[in-house]
Amino acid sequence: LLTRSQASVFVKGGTVVNADVSQVADVLIENGIITAVGKGIVPPEGIEVVDATGKLVMPGGIDTHTHFQLPFMGTVSVDDFEIGTQAAVAGGTTMIIDFAIEQRGQSLIEAYKQWRGWADPKVVCDYSLHVAVTWWSEQVGREMEILVKEHGINSFKTFMAYKGVFQIDDGEMYQCYKQCAAIGALAMVHAENGDLIDQQSKELVAQGITGPEGHELCRPEEVEGEATHRAITIANRANCPLYVVHVMSKSAAAAILRGRERGCVVFGEPIAAGLGCDGRNYWHTCWRHAAAYVMGPPLRPDSNTPEYLMNLLASGDLLCTGTDNCTFNAPQKGLGKDDFRRIPNGVNGAEDRMSVIWEKGVHAGKLTANQFVAVTSTNAAKVFNIYPRKGAIAVGSDGDVVVWDPVATRTISKDTHHHAVDFNIFEGMVCHGVPLVTITRGRVVWRDGKLHTTAGWGRFIPRPADCAFAFGALRQRALVNPHGLTDGRDREQHGGGVVREPYTGPVITL
Repeated sequence: LLTRSQASVFVKGGTVVNADVSQVADVLIENGIITAVGKGIVPPEGIEVVDATGKLVMPGGIDTHTHFQLPFMGTVSVDDFEIGTQAAVAGGTTMIIDFAIEQRGQSLIEAYKQWRGWADPKVVCDYSLHVAVTWWSEQVGREMEILVKEHGINSFKTFMAYKGVFQIDDGEMYQCYKQCAAIGALAMVHAENGDLIDQQSKELVAQGITGPEGHELCRPEEVEGEATHRAITIANRANCPLYVVHVMSKSAAAAILRGRERGCVVFGEPIAAGLGCDGRNYWHTCWRHAAAYVMGPPLRPDSNTPEYLMNLLASGDLLCTGTDNCTFNAPQKGLGKDDFRRIPNGVNGAEDRMSVIWEKGVHAGKLTANQFVAVTSTNAAKVFNIYPRKGAIAVGSDGDVVVWDPVATRTISKDTHHHAVDFNIFEGMVCHGVPLVTITRGRVVWRDGKLHTTAGWGRFIPRPADCAFAFGALRQRALVNPHGLTDGRDREQHGGGVVREPYTGPVITL
């Protein structure tokens, strides 16, 4: 166990950057908690000192979407919870949110405990879990409530794709989202039309298209856009906030924009891969290269898509950023060498997310440093109801801090990254913005290009239900507009049933 002094550090002389304001200030972390922020702080004797003069001092990143050691498509992703979180802290991220995904018919609580058993002994930074809903019954609804009330889960993910494995139908989604609304949990969705993907993938294989390009051809962006619109509609009718994971296309982003414009409470999450790469890689003549980019939804061949998504982060129409980090080595990807449907879906990103977003956002002149903090940390903390414990440098917040050099550069490579995977989708990208020091709960875990981690140091972070950021407007709307009309109809004329005389005329016989 670490002593109090080992979980304490004094960061001096930097520019503290929060989502709302920046200031030159020192930061004192004691026993894992920020106890002072300001000028002229006198640190305790013997405390570890980090000199941040001329550098930025920001809240550690929160990766909203990882899949470490995930059993999937007949194999297991190679970044386990130790390697995955080591990669994360090396990149300036101090908390990840992974997914407990049960098999059809399996108890959600059993899956949650299984993931806790995998993660707790290994994580080197704090973490939490979303829980997937891959089937529906009254039992599932009851277990969702137990997970919220007793285990600190406040988000549940549904899949509209992976037919026969994870996909549920619209009616089941509606029931799930109604339950989410009742228990104060955020609904999440993987939005692709799984039935169309299933049919079109069979047609492509029958035509002899079996390579990685088939993955994108059977699930073009309109398939993602249609499902995104449908999911938003279902959630809105259930009076439930919705979080759309891995927004990968202009069509999906446009559906989110339209939903927000008509009053739906919907949050969109682009990921590092979609902000830093595009889908032209699927047509690469090297099968291994092309297969490395296979993920669902796929990256888009439209080379303007990454910039479009970054612009929506800058405007606030997309809110959080994750990675969908789910890594598979060449022999695992090789399961689909003769049929793209068998290529395990997943890419890296946990280590490179912060630098890619700084390069494509701040260095490119699209985001301010404050906006960068918002989209990499603070917004996630607000959406998932752990703010200001996470996502802020403030007295009382957890001591999760990254000291950032905004002008230094690094070149991303599989040869130097801290993942277990043998490929990096950002290979050769030069990024301005480098994490010099990463601190998690008062412990320096990354410094001078070296890890200083201990497996199990990270803690599971429970997340309370009924997040005001997600549910505030919906709860008020339910009071004044119980029928949930958000499509412009007049509430007085169309808001409820009509009192009328019963029909007493003739009725045909069937």
